[in-house]
Amino acid sequence: FSTNEEAVWWLRGRVGCQETLCLALPLPLSWDFGSTKSITSRCDYIENLIANGCAGAIESPQSSINIVKNNSLSSKGSSLTHSDVTQMTPQKVSLNLRPGDQTSFRVQVRQVEDYPVDLYYLMDLSLSMKDDLDNIRNLGTKLAEEMRQLTSNFRLGFGSFVDKNISPFSYTAPKYQNNPCTGYKIFPNCVPSFGFRHILSLTDKVDSFNEEVQKQKVSRNRDAPEGGFDAILQAIVCKEKIGWRKEASHLLVLTTDDVPHIALDGKLGGLVQPHDGHCHLNEENEYSASNRLDYPSLALLGEKLAENNIHLIFAVTKNHYVLYKNFTALIPGTTVEILRQDSKNIIQLIVKAYNSIRSKVELTVWDNPEDIGLTFTATCQDGLSYPGLRKCADLQIGDTVSFDVSVKAQSCPAENISHTFTIKPAGFRDTLEVLITYNCLCGCTKQNEQNSSKCSGNGTYTCGLCECDPGYLGAKCECEERESGTMYNMCREAEGKTLCNGRGECSCNQCVCYESEFGKIYGPFCECDNFSCARYKGVLCSGHGKCDCGECKCHAGYIGDNCNCTTETDRCVSTDSQLCSGRGNCVCGKCQCTEPGAFGEMCEKCPTCPGVCSTKRDCIECMLFNSGKLADNQTCQKHCKDEIITRVDVLTGAVLCVCPTSQLIFSFSLSLPECSSAPDALTILLGVVGSILLIGIVLLAIWKLLVTIHDRREFAKFQSERSRARYEMASNPLYREPISTHSLDFTFNKLNKSCNGTID
Repeated sequence: FSTNEEAVWWLRGRVGCQETLCLALPLPLSWDFGSTKSITSRCDYIENLIANGCAGAIESPQSSINIVKNNSLSSKGSSLTHSDVTQMTPQKVSLNLRPGDQTSFRVQVRQVEDYPVDLYYLMDLSLSMKDDLDNIRNLGTKLAEEMRQLTSNFRLGFGSFVDKNISPFSYTAPKYQNNPCTGYKIFPNCVPSFGFRHILSLTDKVDSFNEEVQKQKVSRNRDAPEGGFDAILQAIVCKEKIGWRKEASHLLVLTTDDVPHIALDGKLGGLVQPHDGHCHLNEENEYSASNRLDYPSLALLGEKLAENNIHLIFAVTKNHYVLYKNFTALIPGTTVEILRQDSKNIIQLIVKAYNSIRSKVELTVWDNPEDIGLTFTATCQDGLSYPGLRKCADLQIGDTVSFDVSVKAQSCPAENISHTFTIKPAGFRDTLEVLITYNCLCGCTKQNEQNSSKCSGNGTYTCGLCECDPGYLGAKCECEERESGTMYNMCREAEGKTLCNGRGECSCNQCVCYESEFGKIYGPFCECDNFSCARYKGVLCSGHGKCDCGECKCHAGYIGDNCNCTTETDRCVSTDSQLCSGRGNCVCGKCQCTEPGAFGEMCEKCPTCPGVCSTKRDCIECMLFNSGKLADNQTCQKHCKDEIITRVDVLTGAVLCVCPTSQLIFSFSLSLPECSSAPDALTILLGVVGSILLIGIVLLAIWKLLVTIHDRREFAKFQSERSRARYEMASNPLYREPISTHSLDFTFNKLNKSCNGTID
C-alpha cells in the first residue's frame, strides 16, 4: 500500500481478525470483537473504534520487554575472578514485538579499571626491518614496565612473518632456498623465507620474550608487499596456541614498513583457493597453508577480529600511514600509529594505542534480522544525548556510558518464529543477547463458540464474527447457499461488473457497503458516496454544497460543478450604481468586460468608449462651476478624486468636448495618458552585446599598447648594454692540447752499456 489510509481501507473490506492480518501489519490497528456492528468496521484505529462505541472488547496488543539477565557493572578487573568481571549490562533481554510498534531499552558499558591485558607482538622480519629487530631485543622488559602501570595482569607473546615462499613473492631459485640473501653484498646472510611463525605464546615471563626476540634473524622476499594479513589471521584464530584468555583485553600489534598483500594477490602465484578462516599452524608452529591458500580479505579479518574480541594495532612507517588508516575505516576495532624507521618509539606507540582503545566504546550488532529496525542514541560522559550514534570517545578508565536502543519490527515472519541477535562493544568479551518474539496473532481466536445462536446455529462465533458452516452464508449465517451461478446476481450492477463495485461485501444477495473514514458509501450496489465530488482549493464542493453520489448539490446562491461560483452581483456594482459600469457582465461575483477597450475591476476605464465626454462632464461641472449632478461637495470629491483638471490655453492632441446646459454651453479638451510601449528586446540585446565587445576591444588595445611600450624599453636597454660590452679572449684552464712534446738529454756508455739522462 502506498499510504496507511489505503491499507486501512483494504482491511475494512476483509472478514476475520486473523484473515485480515489486522494485527500483523505495521500499523497501530485494533480489532473489535465484542460489538454487533457491521463486519466491515471492526479493524480500525483504536480511537475510531472507541468513537464508534466499541470501548469494550478490543484486541489491541502492545510490545513488551523483559530483562532476563542483568548483572551489575564491575569497578575493577584484576581484583575479581575472571568470570565475575562485567563491563556491559544487561546481558540478556527478551522482546515481544508487534509490527509497527517500537520499544526501547538501555545498555550501559564501563571500561573497568585494572583489566587483564594480553598483547601479541607480530613483527615483519623482512630484510628492511633489520634495524628494527636490533632495537627491540630488550622490548619485553621495558614494555612490561609501562603496561603494568595500566594493569597488574599483563602477558606478552611474539610471532613473525615475511611472505609466501613461492614466486613471484619470494626468491625460489635453488641457490636462494637456504639463504635468500645470497649475492646481496650489504647483508649476505639471512634465514629462509617463511609465511608466519608463532614463536612465543602469551606469558607473563618477559625474560622469555627477550630471549626469543634475540634469537630471531631477518629473511628476504622479492616484492615490496608483505604477508602480514596471513600472519594476522593465524594469530587471531589459533587461540589455543597463541594463548588468548577469555577474560582479558586482547591486543594484536603488527609492525611493518611496507604495504600488505590482500585477497586475490595470491592468484599471481597460482593460489586460487580463498582463505577458509581456519587455523593452519603445524607442529613447528609455522603456517602450513601459506603456499596453498590465498591471502585473507579485509572482511574476513574484520569478522575474525570481532568474533575473538581482538583489537588490532597497525604500527607502520609514515609513508604508509594513509593506507593503513583507510584499513581502520573498513575493519572495526583497529587503530594505526606511526612507527619510526628504527622502531625506537614502539613502546610509546603501543601505550598510546592502548589508551586510545580504552578511551572509546562502540557497539556492534551481530545477526540482526532483516525485518527488525534498530536505532541507537548514545549518552556519553558529558551527559548529552547523540541520536543515531552508537559510539562514545574521550573516555577515562572507569567512565560509564549508556546507549538507548530502539527496536521496531517491520513485519511478521512467514511463520511465527523467534529471532535472536547480539549487541556487543567492539573488542569486549561482554555481549547482550536479544531474543525477539512476534505478537501477530489474534488472541480472541482462542475463545470460540461452536453452533452459536449469534450465528443462527449455523456457524462458529469467533472474534465477534460468524464463520459459517458449509452451505450457509450471511453475517449471521442466516442464508442458505444457492447455485453458484445465481448466488451473487443481485450484488452486480450489470453483467461483468465487480461485486458491489468493489466497495462492499455481498451477503445474502445484498450489498453491505464498507465504512470509510472519508465519508459514507451507499446505494444498492455501493455505487454512491458523499466524498468523491469535485473540490475547489481542496474543499469538497467549495464548502457551498453537499456531495451526493459524486455530484455537488449547491446551496442557494451558488452554481458550478464544484459550487465555487456565486450568483450575487453586489461586488460588480460600480460607483455610478451600474452593473460593471454598463460595460460588462457579472460572472461569479467578478466583472467580465464586454465593451471594446473597457478594463478595470468594474470596467470603469474605457478611453475609446464613445461616451468619454459625458463621463467627464459631471466632474468638470462640479469642480469648476459647482453645478451639475455632483454639485454636492462630498459627492464631487468622492467620485472625482482621481480626475486632474488644469486650465490651459491650447491642448494639442486632445479630444474637444462641447456640453450644453440649461443656461450655457461650455467646452473642454480631454487628453488621456498613453501607456509607453514596451522597450524593444532586440535593441536592448544588441546594445548590451555591442557595449561588451567595445569595452573588450578597448581593453585589448590598451593592453597591446602597454606591452609594446614595455618591449621597446627592454630592447633599447639591451642594445645599450651590448654597445658598452668589452669582450676579452680567454682559454679554459681545464683544456689541454692534444699534442705534447718531450725532449731527452742523455749520454750513452757503450762499454758499460748504460744510459744516463733526463727527460723533459
